[in-house]
Amino acid sequence: MITYITLLRSINLAGHNKAKMVELRELISELGFGNVRSVLQSGNFVFDSDAESPSQFEDVLKEAVEDRLGLKTALFVRTAKEWAATVADNPFPDEAKSDPAHLLVVFLKGSPDRKMMITLEKAIVGREQIHAKGRQLYIVYPDGIGRSRLTNSLIERKLDTHGTARNWNTVLKVASLTA
Repeated sequence: MITYITLLRSINLAGHNKAKMVELRELISELGFGNVRSVLQSGNFVFDSDAESPSQFEDVLKEAVEDRLGLKTALFVRTAKEWAATVADNPFPDEAKSDPAHLLVVFLKGSPDRKMMITLEKAIVGREQIHAKGRQLYIVYPDGIGRSRLTNSLIERKLDTHGTARNWNTVLKVASLTA
């Protein structure tokens, strides 16, 4: 069995895409996944599967969430091994210790190339710092996230891919469930 992490984008944010985690856990279990657990109320799930690749279940899970619960959302899947590498590869360890709520990891569908990263870096007008590693983009928001102009839509536009962000505290909570 392989342990997978699935992140649902934009669940229970500002009253939109409301979903009960218990319903989502039940749905994931009914689809044949084992040891299903959730972290917080924002669509973070850990479960076990004998599938060797997320491509074997990602579309089925997305369709089931839409059909049964009426949620149109993107899914981002990683293995526990990939998640552990995300934690280990954090290029901002000082910020992770001193201000983990302002360190975000954006989990991307695709890996940005260097040219895309340069374009994104040029678009930054504040003190934010970024670093990409594979399908993850690490961002430090020293002045806070709410007022920053480095938004998810800007990131997606410049990197030509979709993403969903989690702060460092959540990344570590999810990691604790995969141990």
